[in-house]
Amino acid sequence: MKRIFIILFCLPLFAVAQDKPLIAEGSSSDLYLIHTVAAKENYYSIGRIYNISPKEYAPYNNLSMSQALALGQKIKIPLSKTNFLQSGTPDAGEVLVPVYHTVKDKEGLYKISAGANKLPVATLKKWNHLSGETVNNGTNLIIGYLRVKKDLSPLASQAIDAPGLDNSAPTETAEAVAETHKPVTPVTAPSKKIINKEVVADQPKQEEVQVKPAQKTKYEAPVTSDAATSGDNYTSANNYNFRGGAFKPDYNKQIAGQSIAKENGAAAIFKSTSGWEDGKYYCLYNSAQAGSIVKVTNAANGRSIYAKVLDLIPDIKQNNGITIRISNSAAEQLGVSNEDKFDCMVEYSK
Repeated sequence: MKRIFIILFCLPLFAVAQDKPLIAEGSSSDLYLIHTVAAKENYYSIGRIYNISPKEYAPYNNLSMSQALALGQKIKIPLSKTNFLQSGTPDAGEVLVPVYHTVKDKEGLYKISAGANKLPVATLKKWNHLSGETVNNGTNLIIGYLRVKKDLSPLASQAIDAPGLDNSAPTETAEAVAETHKPVTPVTAPSKKIINKEVVADQPKQEEVQVKPAQKTKYEAPVTSDAATSGDNYTSANNYNFRGGAFKPDYNKQIAGQSIAKENGAAAIFKSTSGWEDGKYYCLYNSAQAGSIVKVTNAANGRSIYAKVLDLIPDIKQNNGITIRISNSAAEQLGVSNEDKFDCMVEYSK
């Protein structure tokens, strides 16, 4: 009777454990889950839960399968190609259980995506239905999916119909593609007609006319009274004058009535497709909150741009001594080549 009572007591605890969201630990290519050994579990039963062979996760934990597992023991379950998906489709008989990352202090989408096998930010937004660049601390974000056997793993009860896992960029609509790639429409000479056995020629042959798709309208900031003397009034090599960029009005609102902090240091560059035609510049910076706007001034020529902070600068060797990283379109507006580091001043509201 006592043994039955213990089993009945443990079963609800095990069921509750399986209902908890799967939170990934580690970073980059070394992501893993933490499993707490429950009563009567062994290497093989744990492997069935996470769809992974004991021969893979035992060495990962420096364990020998000849060693008995202890109740309450913490085991790392690696998220590898065998049981973790960020693109592609599961095998037959498998379902997908979301794996989450819990947002920590000062973490933005760029840093989270970099720590999740460089998962594209666009994919991260799509999976989590995000529209902005910032996320509140403590939020659980889906960064991938655990592949489990539907008939073998108790985690299958958490499975969801995952959105597309191809990680491809959003495609244009069919109407947009048709308009942009509209074929050339020639006006050819009409055929001759026979009327009452007489050959009558129609209008003379006209020249071919090519229908060109409409071109994008480039962004140009409105001219203000101080534009002539402003350090951000600069026409770039592509003849776009963004006057500091699209985020300048947001910066002015942000600093209104606030104390302004200034920091001098070295700036470096990262590649981005944004900013070339819309004046939207971005940066990685540690001193200001993600989503805020900073003013960056090139110390060599006094030119300035306004950039939105995406995230912290990754703590890697290449960033030693770097104060800020800005997008290459922003650097071009500052008169800096893509390969250069340069001295700058960063201003932002405290």
